[in-house]
Amino acid sequence: MTEFTPRPPLPPFTSETAAQKARMAEDAWNGRDPERVSLAYTPDSKWRNRAEFLEGREAIVGFLQRKWSRELDYRLIKELWAFTGNRIAVRFAYEWRDDSGSWFRSYGNENWEFDEHGLMRLRIASINDLPITEAERKFHWPLGRRPDDHPGLSELGL
Repeated sequence: MTEFTPRPPLPPFTSETAAQKARMAEDAWNGRDPERVSLAYTPDSKWRNRAEFLEGREAIVGFLQRKWSRELDYRLIKELWAFTGNRIAVRFAYEWRDDSGSWFRSYGNENWEFDEHGLMRLRIASINDLPITEAERKFHWPLGRRPDDHPGLSELGL
């Protein structure tokens, strides 16, 4: 895919297409394939993830490889928060465990900006981690895409 290959839905977003874009991102991240995920971003995409600043697909791939090598059994839910024109804001939560078996739920917000081809050129993420017990987990689907009938963040009270 080149940077000029459209990646629908394209801006300007509607409520329906912004929610679709958020679900597509959730599905891709739950697939945990850094190369595939990176294709949703412009080749020179800029990120702020927590206190880390990245630029470009190669940096994104490296970041995601590191992330998913330490955040085991990763399961993510994203929910549309707001949108306008070529920008979308989402809130999210994901659950994961570390290599010692400790569980966490990470909560965050992302601000996204897209180019005219539907590729994300800017991602700003703020994230906080909450230690949880295994019994407190709420995301229990098999690794991969969240089933359509699994509750979202609002339904789970998150």
